[in-house]
Amino acid sequence: MWLRVTLLLAAAAPIAGLTLALVPGKPVPVDTPWKHVPQPAPHVDHSQLITGPLESGPAVTRACLKCHPNAARQVMQTSHWTWAGEKVKLPGSNQVVQVGKANLVNNFCIHAGANIEKCSACHAGYGWHDTSFDFTSPKSEENVDCLVCHEQTGSYQKGNAGMPEKGVDLVAVAKSVARPTRKNCGDCHFRGGGGDAVKHGDLDGSMYFPKERIDVHMGEAGFQCVDCHQTHDHRIPGCSMSVGTGAGRRVSCTDCHHEKPHGDQRLDAHTAKVACQTCHIPRMAIDVPTKMYWDWSQAGQNGRKEDPHEYLKIKGSFKYAQNLRPEYYWYNGNAYRYLTGQHINPSQVVLINKPLGGPRDPEAKIWPFKVHRGRQIYDTVNNYLLTPRTWGPGGYWTDFDWDEACRLGVETSGLKYSGHYGWVETAMYWPLSHMVQPKEKALQCVDCHGDRGVLNWRQLGYEGDPAFRGVAYRSQRVGGGGPEGSR
Repeated sequence: MWLRVTLLLAAAAPIAGLTLALVPGKPVPVDTPWKHVPQPAPHVDHSQLITGPLESGPAVTRACLKCHPNAARQVMQTSHWTWAGEKVKLPGSNQVVQVGKANLVNNFCIHAGANIEKCSACHAGYGWHDTSFDFTSPKSEENVDCLVCHEQTGSYQKGNAGMPEKGVDLVAVAKSVARPTRKNCGDCHFRGGGGDAVKHGDLDGSMYFPKERIDVHMGEAGFQCVDCHQTHDHRIPGCSMSVGTGAGRRVSCTDCHHEKPHGDQRLDAHTAKVACQTCHIPRMAIDVPTKMYWDWSQAGQNGRKEDPHEYLKIKGSFKYAQNLRPEYYWYNGNAYRYLTGQHINPSQVVLINKPLGGPRDPEAKIWPFKVHRGRQIYDTVNNYLLTPRTWGPGGYWTDFDWDEACRLGVETSGLKYSGHYGWVETAMYWPLSHMVQPKEKALQCVDCHGDRGVLNWRQLGYEGDPAFRGVAYRSQRVGGGGPEGSR
């Protein structure tokens, strides 16, 4: 079988609408990892500039603004402050809303808005207790949290409403500030969804100080997050498909690497239809297991053994997996996104989001994804996903009463609750861009083509493996999102 694959590939079989060639391409200059990374500004030691006492987070910010008067105003224009991004039109109406982490449903902790005092522990600000939080006035500048991105002691901890935890030495922390490191970014992004490796398949605690076998950029080249996510006026490029529908300001491999980097026409032909990540992220959750399934309907059971990777009474049952293959779908940079209050068909898997694109889409490429599947609560009369309050007085984690939790939760989300709830299967797609491997560990020809190939060619819109069948698309319209549901 492997001989057959080798011979057919060598015969210049057409792949994904392109013709493979035997002749090598023009030599490509070797990429120098740091070539495209701007030299950071020299570090200023703040240990002699900060004096105490500093009794609160806002007091620290007031001290920062004496020398950086525009910094807070810049942060307040970013999604790290607003937790809102794109403006989209609500289905079935002319109403346009700004959507983001604060007001969208997911299939992890379900809804931040209903539990904002707990969720805002990862907000880049202080005091977001409820809907009265002031995002815009000049007075709110002192509520911007400078420390969460810049402190370097490792001792800074944020609690409810984003306030510093008691016992944090704010003077010592403020004296330590410097350029953000992986620790600053990772404390929120590696631990999103309530724990290490819950949300992402390619971001977890192993990325704080990774070896090369985990990620070649961070492990071998020593990159920090902000070396790729190059920031201007506190605007950090990157746009999560979990909260957005458009391409946004993304970071691309070709920001630093050549569009045709291999110096081999056969390989470079693939870059038109295959994302760099597909070959160079052959595995996800390499060292730390990532959550793949979350069943909220199992929560509240007494007497079950508790294990954060299997079952917790307050959250239900889980399935984790480690060192596994991604799933592969077409993706053109745009996505479908379920909006709070949108009607569902409970007989189908509800897609919280899904990548858009297909084999005939000139902008689409085959991408690797983690797909998190779950079972969560919905209104059986109104047929939409509910937004229960899980944290705080009356929340599910306090009283273990789903009816009460839903009644309290819709007060924030603005939904109507019929008083009748059920459970529905959901799926959420997370594109992978980290845990990049060197060429020696990238997918090879036989990893994709042949009987043991990792790509499901029919699901991707082909009649079969195009290495053997040529480019023959299936007749039906093909989207990027896989088998679940129909959106």
